Amino acid sequence: MDAAGTNMVVRDLLHLSDLRIPKGSHAMLQHLELPPGDPGLGPHRHSGPVFGYMLEGEMLFELEGGAPYPIEAGEAFWEPGGDVIHYRVANLLADRPSSFVVAMLCAPGVEMITMVGDEELAAKAGERTPWP
Repeated sequence: MDAAGTNMVVRDLLHLSDLRIPKGSHAMLQHLELPPGDPGLGPHRHSGPVFGYMLEGEMLFELEGGAPYPIEAGEAFWEPGGDVIHYRVANLLADRPSSFVVAMLCAPGVEMITMVGDEELAAKAGERTPWP
């Protein structure tokens, strides 16, 4: 996009390459708000990739295979979906809400969110990096 000659400000937030989208997929765009101190949705999987942008506040984000980390307002994030467990998406602020926008690509015939069972969580407990 060329913003020359306008007052438009363009700021790249996230670059991903080589994305494969299965035929029959659909997309969703959602705005989510976590109340103060909310632990968020329990461990789950997304059927396809998720791309997000933090609007306000700060959340704790944890995906399978990585250490938990905070995401602050103005930062972008993504997750591959599929078999990867999304362990945490918690509001780190006790005194105010945190909100973000996500665009999700949903695999054909699969729910966008599938909760992960206790047995699988127990089996993978030793692989997770603790949050301080």
